[in-house]
Amino acid sequence: MVIGTFKKSAFLCLLKLLVKRLDDKCAVASDDCYLPKNLRVIIPVGGRATRLLPLTAETSKACLRLLNRPIAEYSLLLLASQGVRNIIFGVKGYANYCNLYDYFEAGYGFSTCHSIKPRMHIRYQPNVDDLGSADSARINMEYYNLKTPVFAVQGDNIFDINIKSLMKFHTEKEAALTIVLREVDNVEGLGIADIDKNGRINRFVEKPLPKNAPSNLANTGLYVMSPKVRKIFREKGVQQIIKDKNRLDFGYDFIPYVIQAGYPVYGYKLENSWFDVGTPKNYLAAMKHLLQNNSPILSNFGERLQIDTNNFVCVQGNSRDSEKVRSQIVQKIQQKKIQINGSVLIGRHCQIEDGAVLSNCCIDNFTYIGKNAVISNSAVMDRVIIGDYAEVNDSIIGRHVKICSTQNSPTKISDTTVIADDVTIMEGCVLSATKIYPHQKVKGEMTNQTIISN
Repeated sequence: MVIGTFKKSAFLCLLKLLVKRLDDKCAVASDDCYLPKNLRVIIPVGGRATRLLPLTAETSKACLRLLNRPIAEYSLLLLASQGVRNIIFGVKGYANYCNLYDYFEAGYGFSTCHSIKPRMHIRYQPNVDDLGSADSARINMEYYNLKTPVFAVQGDNIFDINIKSLMKFHTEKEAALTIVLREVDNVEGLGIADIDKNGRINRFVEKPLPKNAPSNLANTGLYVMSPKVRKIFREKGVQQIIKDKNRLDFGYDFIPYVIQAGYPVYGYKLENSWFDVGTPKNYLAAMKHLLQNNSPILSNFGERLQIDTNNFVCVQGNSRDSEKVRSQIVQKIQQKKIQINGSVLIGRHCQIEDGAVLSNCCIDNFTYIGKNAVISNSAVMDRVIIGDYAEVNDSIIGRHVKICSTQNSPTKISDTTVIADDVTIMEGCVLSATKIYPHQKVKGEMTNQTIISN
């Protein structure tokens, strides 16, 4: 009887030891799932991006070109550089899907182009229209049966973040949801969080009036969701929100629900750069800041010109054909036939005539700039023709635009004028704070107007 009891006791001890080792193994596995290589990243890209119209009239905001690349490419490159390999684009609508799939496809070409090994795996939301950014995350977590942590990234943001540091914070706090926050000077149009001394979010208000904002900590649209969030999406309260509002947005709906339901929601303070490029003014501000502050984002843009050590000046072009054109532009700059002020990025296969003045601007690939043209604080996208003596100030020029201009009848564009793709501006036009939708021919003087084709 004593021997039997001893054997039973020994067996129980052995069983407890095995269970402990199994728990330890599971804990390690749980920690491993937060490693960048095991993360799943969802990038919701839905709707028409109305704040960026007319640039997004026919183009997904995630594929809108910024500093000569689609905006989404910056997120993917940052994530890839830190070991992330699994991306899901939460696409909604024809333009969003087609633009993103045609450019990134499954990730093979993108990985080869940027020497990403092992390659990135890029997937897409099934053909189901979501009801907001959080609903896109919900749909994809279910469709792809995600049981590991998810990092959600907005398609129109440029950011610099240390993934391992963020995941360490999330796991140490045992958070259901971690929101990346950034201190801002102007809270207008942003989601604002109120946090306690431990970083837990007590209250979250989407786009409050500045006088009602609980702090200056803004939601960057970057979220870490633990696996339990998938279960939260299934709760009756969330389903009721969807039913009542026909919407499930992170800021307006899901974040307040998770906080009120008592789940641990924490705010991770981002010290590095972050830009919401969701409006033309924000787009230009981000472009100028990245250029003027020599951002790490520009590290692989090509050989820089030693014109002024305080400014970023680069003419792109590495292939045999583009190097010839690049050399011609560099020579003109060195001979002061082309004047460069501040920070300037010039793309591949551009042609710039004598007398042109470029100041704190970006010129995309295959663009022609005529004699004595002036471009300052502006973005000029690819395959644009800018005529002689034209002036473009504080504005965005879309793709394949033709700006006619002569010495006797110069065209002047200013004050955050936004010209969408495939537009022709006739010589002598004066455009100020005007928006022009795609595929039109425009002439005359316009201020604070929106020109939409019939």
